[in-house]
Amino acid sequence: MLVREVMSSPAVTVRRTDPVRRAIRVLHAHDLTAAPVLDDAGRLAGMVSEVDLLRGEFEPDARAAARPAVPSAGPVPRQVWQVMTHAVVTVTPVTDAATAIDLMVGKRVKSLPVLEGEKVVGMLSRRDLMAMLSRPDAELREAVVAVLREHHPTGAGWEVTVDEGVAELRRAPGVPPDEHADRIAGLLTGTVPGIVRVRRLP
Repeated sequence: MLVREVMSSPAVTVRRTDPVRRAIRVLHAHDLTAAPVLDDAGRLAGMVSEVDLLRGEFEPDARAAARPAVPSAGPVPRQVWQVMTHAVVTVTPVTDAATAIDLMVGKRVKSLPVLEGEKVVGMLSRRDLMAMLSRPDAELREAVVAVLREHHPTGAGWEVTVDEGVAELRRAPGVPPDEHADRIAGLLTGTVPGIVRVRRLP
């Protein structure tokens, strides 16, 4: 499965010169944990997360401790560039979703900007992947049948079952075996978002 088949597009973005409070409102309004930051030319300049934006926004409350609260040192960050992460891990629309998941785990990030050239064309988040995996088996089966029918309009020739995201393809009764067609059918089935494994049965 490719990133373009599960990513959210278009991406919700902020500008590096946006006020921090505007970025907070953008993330909150769209129920996001992070957003790409663009420079004046519209290119990716960084990422800003909820944690980045919360930094420096709250002073210690004197009621929470016996000792007097010590005010934070230094000025409060005013613009996104002051709190954003500059080193960003990205993927492309044709990156394998499995590779993207490995990047999320290895880099400990919840979302990845999707770049096509220098343009941000989407975002891939853990939530996108979870939504894709939550599709009911009946819906997945319908999608598999549709993609097989699209490529074999004269008759798909396979019986399809889906259980917990695992698709099983079996040659329909009376349909002669065709190793090449079966292999293509398996590849097509694996492109359906939400299908995690494909088994070809005799």
